[in-house]
Amino acid sequence: MEKQIIECVPNFSEGRDKAVIKAITDAIEAVEGVKLLDVDPGEATNRTVVTFVGEPAAVTEAAFQGVKRAAELIDMTKHHGAHPRMGATDVLPLIPISGITLEECAALARDLAKRIADELEIPTYCYEAAAFTPERKNLAVCRKGEYEALPEKMNHEGLGPDFGDRPYDEKVARTGATTVGARDFLIAVNFNLNTTSTRRANAIAFDVREKGRPQREGGKPNGKPMKDAGGNTIMIPGTLKATKAIGWYIDEYGIAQVSMNITDIGTTPLHVAFDEVTRAAAARGIRVTGTEIVGLVPKRALIEAGRYFLHKQQRSTGIAESEIIRMAIKSMGLDELSEFRPEEKVIEYLIDPESKGAGRLTGMSCFDFAAETASESPAPGGGSISAYMGVLAAALGTMVANLSAHKAGWDERWEEFSNWADGGQDLVKRLMHLVDEDTEAFNRIMAALSLPKSTPEEKEARAQAMEAATLYATQVPLQTMEAASDAFELLEAMAKEGNPASVSDAGVGALAARSAVLGAELNVRINAAGLKDRKAAEELTAKAAKIAAEADAAERRILLIVKEKIDK
Repeated sequence: MEKQIIECVPNFSEGRDKAVIKAITDAIEAVEGVKLLDVDPGEATNRTVVTFVGEPAAVTEAAFQGVKRAAELIDMTKHHGAHPRMGATDVLPLIPISGITLEECAALARDLAKRIADELEIPTYCYEAAAFTPERKNLAVCRKGEYEALPEKMNHEGLGPDFGDRPYDEKVARTGATTVGARDFLIAVNFNLNTTSTRRANAIAFDVREKGRPQREGGKPNGKPMKDAGGNTIMIPGTLKATKAIGWYIDEYGIAQVSMNITDIGTTPLHVAFDEVTRAAAARGIRVTGTEIVGLVPKRALIEAGRYFLHKQQRSTGIAESEIIRMAIKSMGLDELSEFRPEEKVIEYLIDPESKGAGRLTGMSCFDFAAETASESPAPGGGSISAYMGVLAAALGTMVANLSAHKAGWDERWEEFSNWADGGQDLVKRLMHLVDEDTEAFNRIMAALSLPKSTPEEKEARAQAMEAATLYATQVPLQTMEAASDAFELLEAMAKEGNPASVSDAGVGALAARSAVLGAELNVRINAAGLKDRKAAEELTAKAAKIAAEADAAERRILLIVKEKIDK
């Protein structure tokens, strides 16, 4: 299961006093499970932008602690700076990175805003996806009038904060108000052009950016900008929603670029922006030669891009994650100006190397895994090996699907087999996780056994911990059985419909899947025997026995198909 990761980018109204800034970031870093990625103070703005990431509970706690420390150290009655601001913690967005939706982040933001108001007595507004009203989606609306307008906004219907509204007092005077929200990840990207002309790069930028360009009299480039009845410039919108862009020339590279901020990658994904800039450039006789990502990028942006370009080539998308990302890199020329290293640019890989799917065991080579299994340690044991046999079963079925998608003469069926391969890759990931999870289950039992048992209370706590750990150790191999059983549908389809030259691989996959199921069943049974809750034990073993019987039948069915095809 993909780990939930969110990013938080609070802006604090202090950019000059390094001791204050460090005290705030220390409070953030003190929360376990949070990784501080960047601290960017501004002298003129008197503002510091902090970026940190982690799982939702850790990030929201760290955000709260940062807001609390800022309120203690920053006095808004003395604050001056070039940037609009409303509070000691001025704005605090939560951003989905992986395993979590924008809507879920919005709910977290609202809860955080309420907690800040309730516990710290800091008024909070909710903006962007967390807004309670459409107009407050716009940060500028929430912050209208800035800090100086708070006396008139507090305790006034329609103007006051969403949480912590009350008459203006000394506490509000010191802390100001905070705006908490949820927004999508912003990607800063530059598209490289085979021209040195800033003017032409700007023209392309105006073609595509959401704001577009001014409508001019007579439709002439040098005509006067046209105005509406209110005296506002009439704009011709560009083709890409949720984007801002300009053209510029980069001395370092000797080329012009279209520099773009994609503010909502759900509305305009990276690959859509690339294709549209490429189209707009070609219409002006210019070619996009590559792409430069500034800062970090969420993994999903590259996965979506890689899958998009594979689809355009009518190639299977059911390949390894690393290969999909490699397709994205090559298709958009992310490595044109300098090497693009996913482990340094993809935010999930940077903060959690295991997000690549490599756990303690699954990150080992085949040789090291075998050596570790053959050592004196009882883990990894049969449960992890069963899960890995399931991985190999799913991998074989996926391989046959990919080979079938690329088989000469079967071009019209590429998407059919690609879909099967996608499902196979999902199974591989599920089972890879269970390889390490089985060892984790063993470790939980050992941890429970190590608990003290001197007093009656300690004995009871130890017994409860052992029961919970044993139940978990029974459930994990049952999950392995279920996941490995799901491989039979893929393997049977590949035996029937897949590339005939690979039918034996589908057969080997069926043998591996059955072994995975029956091996995991042994672990279910031996662990269930240690459960005090006999009813739960009987239910788990009965479910396991049913899955094992179905696996026996599925293996025989697939092997019959395989043998008939081989014997033809």
